[in-house]
Amino acid sequence: MKLSDYIDHTLLKPTATERDIKTLCDEAVQHHFKAVCVNGCYVKIAAAHLKHSKTMVAAVVGFPLGAMATVAKVAEAKNCLQDGANEIDMVLNVGLLKSGLNAAVEKDISEVKKAIGTHTLKVILETCYLTDEEITLASTLAVNAGADYVKTSTGFGTGNATLEAVKLMKKAVNGKAKIKASGGIRDQKTALEYLNLGVHRIGTSSGVAIVTKNPETNEHTY
Repeated sequence: MKLSDYIDHTLLKPTATERDIKTLCDEAVQHHFKAVCVNGCYVKIAAAHLKHSKTMVAAVVGFPLGAMATVAKVAEAKNCLQDGANEIDMVLNVGLLKSGLNAAVEKDISEVKKAIGTHTLKVILETCYLTDEEITLASTLAVNAGADYVKTSTGFGTGNATLEAVKLMKKAVNGKAKIKASGGIRDQKTALEYLNLGVHRIGTSSGVAIVTKNPETNEHTY
């Protein structure tokens, strides 16, 4: 597989316009990225723009805090699929995890997975807020709940992806789920470090810069 096959080309900043999303999609098609990752309000536009391409649409759910009610996440996920999303990237409820409410965390994820069926579910752990033990626990709960991927970060927290967090996630899922590294990955060298660890997807707003090795193309930010 080529490097571009691993990239979810991402634009989630609150000021993103319709034109920005269409540009993101055009870049994704040009560089053969695996998917674009957008907020729910832009799923329909992205899906229409990518209709005749192989690039998928990933939509974020419960973003960026993960602290809304499960029923809201489920409704958001269903709406994104109706608008044309292929994949859902949902944010784990960090507060529930830190409260020791493991069953509630698992149910939050499993309800979204049940709602989207065979569509891919990536669970964002927001590892910057978690201890090593909590990263391991969150990864395990996500797998138990049927997640297809565990993902490091939203890009909106106090920290981004780290190699150490990915190593913990990889050990915890033990091949039962894939791993997506996201947050702060802006150049090819860094992206390759994660791929060499066994990461299956890279979430980045710098996809063009990564595949072209041209930092001047780092136009998008989370």
